[in-house]
Amino acid sequence: MKIVVLDGYTENPGDLSWENLRALGDLVVYDRTSYEESPLIAERIGDAEIAVVNKTPVSRETIDKCPNLKAIAVLATGYNIVDYEYAKEKGIPVMNVPTYGTQIVGQYAVGLLLEICSHYAHHDQTVKAGRWEKNPDWCYWDYPMIELSGQTAGIIGLGRIGQETAKILHAMGMNVIAYDHSEHEECKAFASYVDLDTLFSESDVIFLHCPLFPSTEGIINKENISKMKDGVIIINNSRGQLVVEQDLADALQSGKVYAAGLDVVSTEPIRANNPLLTAPNCIITPHISWAAKASRQRIMDISVENIRSFITGHPVNVINS
Repeated sequence: MKIVVLDGYTENPGDLSWENLRALGDLVVYDRTSYEESPLIAERIGDAEIAVVNKTPVSRETIDKCPNLKAIAVLATGYNIVDYEYAKEKGIPVMNVPTYGTQIVGQYAVGLLLEICSHYAHHDQTVKAGRWEKNPDWCYWDYPMIELSGQTAGIIGLGRIGQETAKILHAMGMNVIAYDHSEHEECKAFASYVDLDTLFSESDVIFLHCPLFPSTEGIINKENISKMKDGVIIINNSRGQLVVEQDLADALQSGKVYAAGLDVVSTEPIRANNPLLTAPNCIITPHISWAAKASRQRIMDISVENIRSFITGHPVNVINS
């Protein structure tokens, strides 16, 4: 069984091991291939039976060029980079990693908010530049300090990660409201379900934790921003396409949105013309919410089990069955 990993570096830059995967077949690992459709993708898959990808796309055309391909394993939860419907037509299961970063992604979302509220990095830099030493007062701050206790946090998408974020915010004394297509009784211990317009109008902070579907693409747009409180804070470490980026940049410029904390953008890596790069009060990090070693190890372990299960004839975590 030949297995090809097309973009393994972000999953394993050297601090993990491929050996458990290597034990399952003839393994070839490429650090990087392409984040856009390219003939190189099909060329590298070649006659392999299993392709392992993270953000390298596997299109209909690529599948057709690789007649020996029997399974696709995605080193992530999101699988929109694979034409999974066409793979289904060809009898090719697409397997993902449904749960691996719940804790770290929730932690990261709250971390983005805390940085906006207190600007730790900025003030650290000013101290090390000598400003505190020379300051006439015993302290100073360059941004308003924001206390979160008693404020309202709205979470769009109360799945596993949304629940983790909600629990942290609830423990911090925030009033947590949430919008989701389904409601779970156990979640009502730390969040109250509301409709989407109510969430927009009542939230001081809005977190995006929903999947990218046609119904959620561009959910943060000019019309919905107009329904929000003046000075709202928006946090997104889910998918960049949930945000109409020019609309958010305009709202940051006008002050309608006080600040945004983003770990994702619509096109990754980010393009130099992205309007959010020059928007005020906008923190952008390079899609690293998931990247703690512990969570990457879980990706590795679950992916190995996905492939082992496929080889033994009992595939698991198949999203296109």
